[in-house]
Amino acid sequence: MEEKKVLLSVKDLVVKFRVRGRILTAIRGISLDIYENESIAIVGESGSGKSVFTKTFAGMLDSNGFIDEGQLIFNDEELADTHIKLDAVSKSTIQRTTAKLNELSRYELGAETYKAMLELKAEKKRRESLSDEERNAIDKELKDIQHERTTLFNEKQTYDPHKERDRIKAADQKIKELDAQIKVLMKKEESEEKARKQAAAADTAFNAEFDKKMAALKAKYAEEIKGEISDAAKARNEILAKEIRLSVGRYGLVERLKYTDQLLKALEKAMKMGVDLDNEELRNQVFDTVVFRVRYLDETEDALHGTCILNLANVKYSKDWTQIRGRRIATVFQDPMTSLNPIITIGKQITSIIIKHQGCSEVEARARAIELMHKVGIPKAEARFDDYPFQYSGGMRQRIVIAIALSCQPKILICDEPTTALDVTIQAQILELIKDLQKEFGYTIVFITHDLGVVANVADRVAVLYAGQIVELGTVEEVFYDPRHPYTWALLSSLPQLAQPNSKLYSITGTPPSLYNSITGDAFAPRNPYSMKIDTLEEPPMFQVSDTHFAKTWLLDPRAQKVEKPEIIQDIHEKLLATYHIKEA
Repeated sequence: MEEKKVLLSVKDLVVKFRVRGRILTAIRGISLDIYENESIAIVGESGSGKSVFTKTFAGMLDSNGFIDEGQLIFNDEELADTHIKLDAVSKSTIQRTTAKLNELSRYELGAETYKAMLELKAEKKRRESLSDEERNAIDKELKDIQHERTTLFNEKQTYDPHKERDRIKAADQKIKELDAQIKVLMKKEESEEKARKQAAAADTAFNAEFDKKMAALKAKYAEEIKGEISDAAKARNEILAKEIRLSVGRYGLVERLKYTDQLLKALEKAMKMGVDLDNEELRNQVFDTVVFRVRYLDETEDALHGTCILNLANVKYSKDWTQIRGRRIATVFQDPMTSLNPIITIGKQITSIIIKHQGCSEVEARARAIELMHKVGIPKAEARFDDYPFQYSGGMRQRIVIAIALSCQPKILICDEPTTALDVTIQAQILELIKDLQKEFGYTIVFITHDLGVVANVADRVAVLYAGQIVELGTVEEVFYDPRHPYTWALLSSLPQLAQPNSKLYSITGTPPSLYNSITGDAFAPRNPYSMKIDTLEEPPMFQVSDTHFAKTWLLDPRAQKVEKPEIIQDIHEKLLATYHIKEA
């Protein structure tokens, strides 16, 4: 199998949103490698998480959304390559940082004892308070009642005070009852917490034993951290000091000082816990709590040289996104009219992006913009350069949006259903344009769509999303002609082109699960006609069908009874070729 370069590696990604006091988990543990120069389609019903998934690595999540877990490692050598001047100030800073790290490294000598002290404290705290399980049970009950109260209160606002007085009165009474339940629960938690604390304080035998053990551990720890650190630790700390300088070098003076201090605190915490800082993965994780880690490579008399570990899940500095969004990862949205500013000329909208990201003059930017307009198929580009968006048709506006997206030659082009607002003829032209330009510019296409016809024409690989998870992944041929997940079967069966004359169109029964709640088992189980008991109890793993084909369904377990895919999609090859005008290689 040909080795491909991984451009973006998504690992165990979890994305959540705060909505009306509740947490919605939109992406639930997605792992996916996206390769250089490929076209990958993300498909699924509305609400499956397609757009949210791609917004995470374009830095475009809504303000109430956040990445809760996972990594988004972007492998871009040009953006990652980092050089910092090694002047007198830098050398002095590195020396001071090295000395500080050598001092902190003494904590590593007593790491096991320190962890024993923490465990002893945790044991005492567990005796003094409710357990996590007990607290979570009360919190869940409390949140459920609060949600019921909020829903009822909002409903009450819709009642007509002249015609629905009885309903308003009943709602007020129910709200009072719910308020009373909330007070009882909160008082119950408080009283139980107080009772545990009093009982723990009265246990003199345990407290005496705790004090004795803690005193012994503290004495041992104080003696251990007086030792001398090894030469290997000193050499590692010198590299760490250079990596700190490389990692904060792109910031202004105030931010540099702040982030250097935060990195030293993060490293101090890691050293106290005995984290193996020679382990690349663990060192990345320590740096990620503050800034991107820039791994030290080499140096000259005048400069330090390193490479940045770009974890897009941990971008905390807004200026970092200006180096990534548009310049390295660009997006083409559904509606070209809302993507363009109606009161700014087309030419100005393209040149402003070129000037911002490429630092060229206005004359050079104009020349490049006109060249791009020619490439995306705008006739008489020079004459139409100063036109406004309303003077362009829908298809031409979308071509301009593509030109803007490609103006900085990004590595990844996200196409978020870019043909939805266009008629069928124009759709085909736009898809062909995107594919043709990919050959010239060499970008990776991430295509979000629910139109399987688009997938058949554009994609090399397909990821099928359901309820915030990838349930099937494979090449376009594998997913279309050898699908293994019942949800993929259902999507393909829903194609109108496969329906027989005078027959009813297939539709997927039921609705996707609420992502406010934790999901037990297979999320698709309630809508799956092939569901087994295990589907309601345990989440299926991702089974491997071939080197490139994976599906998350218990039907692929060797112990499962063999089930044939629906008859309507058992022989769809010829129909798809004819319907979508696909040319076989």
